[in-house]
Amino acid sequence: MIIQNACHLWQQGEVVAIPTETVYGLAADAEQDAAVAKIFALKGRPQFNPLILHVHSLEQLEDYAEITPLLLQAAAVFWPGPLTFVLKRRPQAKLSYLVSAGLDSIAVRIPAHPIAQELLRAYGKPLAAPSANKSNSISPTSAADVTASFGNQIPLIIDGGSAAIGLESTIIDLTTNIPTILRPGGVTFEALTAILGEIQYAQAGAAVKAPGMLKRHYAPSIPLRLNTVEPRDNEAMLGFGSMDCNLNLSPSGDLQEAAANLFRMLRQLDNPVYKGIAVAPIPNHNLGVAINDRLNRAATPN
Repeated sequence: MIIQNACHLWQQGEVVAIPTETVYGLAADAEQDAAVAKIFALKGRPQFNPLILHVHSLEQLEDYAEITPLLLQAAAVFWPGPLTFVLKRRPQAKLSYLVSAGLDSIAVRIPAHPIAQELLRAYGKPLAAPSANKSNSISPTSAADVTASFGNQIPLIIDGGSAAIGLESTIIDLTTNIPTILRPGGVTFEALTAILGEIQYAQAGAAVKAPGMLKRHYAPSIPLRLNTVEPRDNEAMLGFGSMDCNLNLSPSGDLQEAAANLFRMLRQLDNPVYKGIAVAPIPNHNLGVAINDRLNRAATPN
């Protein structure tokens, strides 16, 4: 019944919050301009910031993006899963240009969450779905987080439990000569290198071709201070490893556990009773690269 309800709402141009294995998404029919515009309005999102297109299969994707041998090689290993590819958009694709912010490329993903898969297959058309939170604020890893951001502004929020990964997908651009990571995430640099060979990170200040590239993003309402083990007066302490703190991303120093806890714990500490949040150093390798990327953007002043 929930699946049918979601499909009916999408047909009517509405927005539905859905679970994925990364974070919760704010999904609309990617072919309807007005529906996609509603996503931007709800989030307060700049319209030059592209969205991710969610599809259920490579076969469905063929109508919207150019399928390359490199994509097939990587998709065989990483899809469905927390990896988004930037591909050349098919000129004839029946796709709102708001999804790609007017670019001739498109960011696409096949999510692994069973509910997201079921929804995509039932609807039969791709969904545009950024994270289900207000623009630049902390990403949602539960249905309760979505409700906290939007209340009754969304007609349907589908509860699929806590997000298993808790960080957005890695985004890699396959339209460049060397595949380029635009946003680190749930698939690591090391894992991608093992399959794709030479890859690189996007240079600082690169043109925005995908979500998560803005300097300030994923931010709490109070200041964030990084790489410290001592909180200042009236600061909350977000720890990592064995230490005294308000909340600990992973007492054992496990980066996968820390990634899953990051946004939930930032939300818990985002309280005006504190002057700010102090964050312990996070090792900058494997999933730590993605965690530090989110923390650095969250700590960037307005």
